[in-house]
Amino acid sequence: MMHETLTILGIESSCDDTAAAVLRMGATGAEILSSVVLGQGALHAAYGGVVPEIAARAHAEKVDVAVRAALVQAGVALAQVDAVAVTAGPGLIGGVLAGVMCAKGIAAGAGLPLIGVNHLAGHALTPRLTDRVGWPYLMLLVSGGHCQFLTVAGPDSFTRLGGTIDDAPGEAFDKVARLLGLPQPGGPEVERAAEGGDPARFRLPRPLLDRAGCDLSFSGLKTAVLRARDALIAEKGGITRQDRADLCAGFQAAVRDVLAEKTRRALAQTGAPVLAVAGGVAANGAIRAALNEVAEAHGARFVAPPLALCTDNAAMIAHAGGALFRLGRRDDMTLAARARWPLDTASPAMLGHGKRGAKA
Repeated sequence: MMHETLTILGIESSCDDTAAAVLRMGATGAEILSSVVLGQGALHAAYGGVVPEIAARAHAEKVDVAVRAALVQAGVALAQVDAVAVTAGPGLIGGVLAGVMCAKGIAAGAGLPLIGVNHLAGHALTPRLTDRVGWPYLMLLVSGGHCQFLTVAGPDSFTRLGGTIDDAPGEAFDKVARLLGLPQPGGPEVERAAEGGDPARFRLPRPLLDRAGCDLSFSGLKTAVLRARDALIAEKGGITRQDRADLCAGFQAAVRDVLAEKTRRALAQTGAPVLAVAGGVAANGAIRAALNEVAEAHGARFVAPPLALCTDNAAMIAHAGGALFRLGRRDDMTLAARARWPLDTASPAMLGHGKRGAKA
């Protein structure tokens, strides 16, 4: 089974991107035959962030369109597919449900095996897809909704070393963008504005650097930007373009410094030969450069996926699903959509428990 060539259809709909992909997995690696991502930016632009109800409706309308387009791009008929992999959580429950129900329909109608994939595992296993790294490796998963350090020892073996105890970095980027009147998604806009800014002008905090370990916090940093902005408005009646650029540069530098220091600690703790980074925030050039320097200082190889595979996509879900398929994992029609689904279920929940289980 390990050397069998598999063709996997992947479906991803956990947030605001409706995605489908076809992946071919062989003995020596995997090839992305197609990857379709239908964004929803225009639908949410007026609201300053993702509206779950709007996202769920858009996923329900577009997921079959994305699947059809992925099959056509790949030149693969459904009869040539070996299994269907779908994000079953965590994420916005309406979107996850739309993807799961579509995958169930395809699997049932075509008589194909079904594999539910943890969205975070898709990100965490991406270095295996893009760079064929060996086990184990250190993964910094840093995105809009999640941030954690993981030791990845297998397709279903993840040990969390630390993570955010409040806002994820991507969420903080989006909130800072809103505070400063920048469009969404905030990450690219803040990075763009920061290019012309002075990162030393505002004295912004580096949260939790005085606490041992690899846990992170970005809520207080976001509040510090708010207070600096309000002080400028009180003093001058508003903020200039340069004020905005300096605030963005200072905020980005603070996030970079925190992630770099916590990554140093994670590498020192594990001695991992590879540092990999994935998730939407991994597309930030300043953060990538800092993490690369940290890896070099520890003699570790630095791996960052192409930008298109940092953000949400279905190729990573197909890849993770194929890896689980080879381990014998199969799901049936009872597969449930999950809003919460920690990768490391053995470690205590970082953000507590709710009625639906551990948050992270």
